[in-house]
Amino acid sequence: MLEILAILIGSLLMLLGLIGSVLPILPGPPLSFIGLFLLALVKNFSPPLTPARVLLLGIVTILMVAMDYVLPLLGAKRYGSSKWGVWGSVLGMLIGMFLSPLAVLLGSFFGAVVAEWLAGKTKGESFRAGWGVMVGTLFATIVRLGFCGLMIYYFIMAL
Repeated sequence: MLEILAILIGSLLMLLGLIGSVLPILPGPPLSFIGLFLLALVKNFSPPLTPARVLLLGIVTILMVAMDYVLPLLGAKRYGSSKWGVWGSVLGMLIGMFLSPLAVLLGSFFGAVVAEWLAGKTKGESFRAGWGVMVGTLFATIVRLGFCGLMIYYFIMAL
């Protein structure tokens, strides 16, 4: 009975983790990891969820959380965004969060563009900064989806 309950809760967490990889309101990789860890506990860390693999996935999960903040910033800086553009993108992303995953991406873009424009940059510079934020955010989303997909794979293999 406990194993069935753990599988159901773990499956729900894996699904929420996958959704959270696209919607920033949910912490995608941490939710998937908790679901995977729960199954590993119930299965006594038997292969493929060995203690070493679970520990490695836990470390990568922590790195993924840090990456969520770093990649959009790197994209922004690479394309010439200032701190105003970064803050504008965060505000746009927060507003878009209540609408859809696409609105998150577009919100970060337009937030950076408007903030850079208000800070005195030209239209071209503002759009370039917005593009950088959007590229970084999109890349981070793709990496999160891939990592959550990997954890789902291990979850299914452990069943």
